[in-house]
Amino acid sequence: MTLYDVPAPAKINLFLHVTGRRPDGYHLLETVFRFIGLYDTFDFDLRTDGLIVREGDPVPGLAADDDLVVRAARALQRATGTRLGAQIRYRKAIPAGGGLGGGSSDAATVLIALNRLWSCGLGREQLMALALPLGADVPVFIFGESAFARGIGEELVPVDLPDRAYVIVQPPETIPTAVIFSSPYLTRDSKPVIMSVFADWQKEHAPNNGFFKQGMFGSNVLSSVAQAGFPGVRAAEQCLASLGVTPRMSGSGACVFVEFENISQAILFKQKIFGKIQHCNAELAAVIRNVWACPGLTEHPLKSWVN
Repeated sequence: MTLYDVPAPAKINLFLHVTGRRPDGYHLLETVFRFIGLYDTFDFDLRTDGLIVREGDPVPGLAADDDLVVRAARALQRATGTRLGAQIRYRKAIPAGGGLGGGSSDAATVLIALNRLWSCGLGREQLMALALPLGADVPVFIFGESAFARGIGEELVPVDLPDRAYVIVQPPETIPTAVIFSSPYLTRDSKPVIMSVFADWQKEHAPNNGFFKQGMFGSNVLSSVAQAGFPGVRAAEQCLASLGVTPRMSGSGACVFVEFENISQAILFKQKIFGKIQHCNAELAAVIRNVWACPGLTEHPLKSWVN
């Protein structure tokens, strides 16, 4: 049995506040996760010998056994006692170190897909419990819909979001999450947000000519730390702001995004960026590695695979 072209979507954080720190060092967050239409893609072949074999380019500097894809598969094997294995092939599109949750999404897709391939029968809450030790962002991808998150990111409440589209810009740098969260300059005392306040704000602030000149809800408190240590992030945000939009960094960076009313507006803005680069805007070309125009998703494409 084989599962082909199984998607692992990226996410963005519409805002991200740090409200404290636990005694074990984990940071307490408030954020809203939204999935977007940028995907890593997997194929899974059933093996009967119990081996987990991952094909594809290795992650630089990471031993195969430490790869989240392999760790997720083995966690499911241990939890269920299955003797089955899998040949896993995947194609990366989500940039590493970009704050788009690529590694976490990959791990979640592996858990969901192998739960199906191996007929393990685990439910959503069981898979989310398996996911948390793999990373604080992994459970939301199994949760399967836009979510208001608290705690270390694992306390999830569904939130309705209006249809939107996004332009995602990748600066030249990649940012290790640990570097941002270990910074002594990180704000760790953001005032807690009431979820209904965010929901009301989203409904009331309509776009102006397709993009949001009125700003965005809250902030990403990690952004100032990232900008201080990684000048490409600051330069990318400044270049986007010079085009009349309000950019925001996702997660711990380095990618920044701009929100639009629909995918047509997002595509037009992406073309505007490329147009400026092609007209010898060397400054813009130096701070932008990749640009994507993506729809916001209402739910994870594999949500129906889990009960």
